[in-house]
Amino acid sequence: MSASTEEIEEKPENVPFAEAFLYWLKLGFISFGGPAGQISMMHQELVEKRRWISEHRFLHALNYTMVLPGPEAQQLATYIGWLMHGVWGGIAAGVLFVLPSLFILMGLTWVYLAYGNLPAVAGILYGIKPAVTAIVIFAAYQIGSRALKNNLLRAMAVLAFLAIFALDVPFPYIVLMAGLIGYAGSHFAPDRFRTGGHHAESGKSYGPALIDDGTPVPEHAKFKWSRLIVFSAIGLAIWGSAMVLLTTSYGWEGTLTQMGWFFTKAALVTFGGAYAVLPYVYQGGVDQYAWLSGTQMIDGLALGETTPGPLIMVVAFVGFVGGWTKELFGPELLPLAGAAGAGIATLFTFLPSFLFIMLGGPAVEATRHDIKFTAPLTGITAAVVGVIINLAVFFAYHVLWPQGFTGRFEWFSLLIGIVAFVALFKYKVGIVQVIGACAVIGLGYFLFLWR
Repeated sequence: MSASTEEIEEKPENVPFAEAFLYWLKLGFISFGGPAGQISMMHQELVEKRRWISEHRFLHALNYTMVLPGPEAQQLATYIGWLMHGVWGGIAAGVLFVLPSLFILMGLTWVYLAYGNLPAVAGILYGIKPAVTAIVIFAAYQIGSRALKNNLLRAMAVLAFLAIFALDVPFPYIVLMAGLIGYAGSHFAPDRFRTGGHHAESGKSYGPALIDDGTPVPEHAKFKWSRLIVFSAIGLAIWGSAMVLLTTSYGWEGTLTQMGWFFTKAALVTFGGAYAVLPYVYQGGVDQYAWLSGTQMIDGLALGETTPGPLIMVVAFVGFVGGWTKELFGPELLPLAGAAGAGIATLFTFLPSFLFIMLGGPAVEATRHDIKFTAPLTGITAAVVGVIINLAVFFAYHVLWPQGFTGRFEWFSLLIGIVAFVALFKYKVGIVQVIGACAVIGLGYFLFLWR
């Protein structure tokens, strides 16, 4: 047996908190590629290379995070950090996954609002917008091909699309109905709801892991009623204190207070990932509160696709633009108002994610392979496909007819979108590369060929 083989068969030594902290910090700066890319990145580093956690335990944790509302990649990092180093390990992993993205996105949003009318910036956005539309369509295809394994689930996707597109049914009601149908299906048609929603288990092994298949559950990860009550109280205290502070400072109808309440609700209905919650954020941010325009929403998704961290960080863009637009602290302090809005949106969106891990993590093993818990997710995932298709239709309309159907048709935007989709679908080009190429094309077109 070679020395290298012997090394692989040795169990890794315990990982100091400082070493894990540095890894999570690094991940926060390099986690491009959306949830699929981020999960793949963590798998390669934590399962294959460092062997901090086994393949089986990694996928089991991932399956749990998919059941939860919220960004699954960020919650997966939080879960692994919590499993390794307890509460502070989970907080470090989850916060560092988000923090770099927040500051980068705030900087880009400031540039966008302050200099967005410059020809160079407008040209870059002109190229990125159809690319984003293609990315959303591609996301609908990817999720649909994985989740819609039978005609019942396909019918649920169609009904969800019609509900939000034709009837303007709010997104939370669609999630609720899909979950109830899935739960009923677990009793009356369980075979129809066993597909979709969960990543497959794998029998691969990369050698002994620090947290291996047979590693006992650490003391901090065991279920205790006292721990459940304490964590629940702390979470509610943080949320309640923030809401009370905002209400007493700005009133219940104040912009920051309403942002806190709205993004709390958004955090609880984000089943299916960021693309699924975008229609809900659009309904609230554009239609209900007028924090930003529909065109700005597309621009925000474009910026979100080009930054590291979870795509749901687009809520920081919405909060920044909302704070800036409403001039919360007067016309002289627009950047500060934007930063406050972005901070509030991020805090209330991600706070529940930490609570879900701290409260539900100890009960993960008890729910494993239980159809009563997995079937509602399958139904929700099917409905999410229809919701994402509606989002793609919305984006395509605003990109191809920016002045409405009576205005000019942007044929060059259509061409960019088709090229972007082909690059994603056929040639498997990465999202960041596609956006970069389309930005260059849009810049050239806007500067040299426009009109």
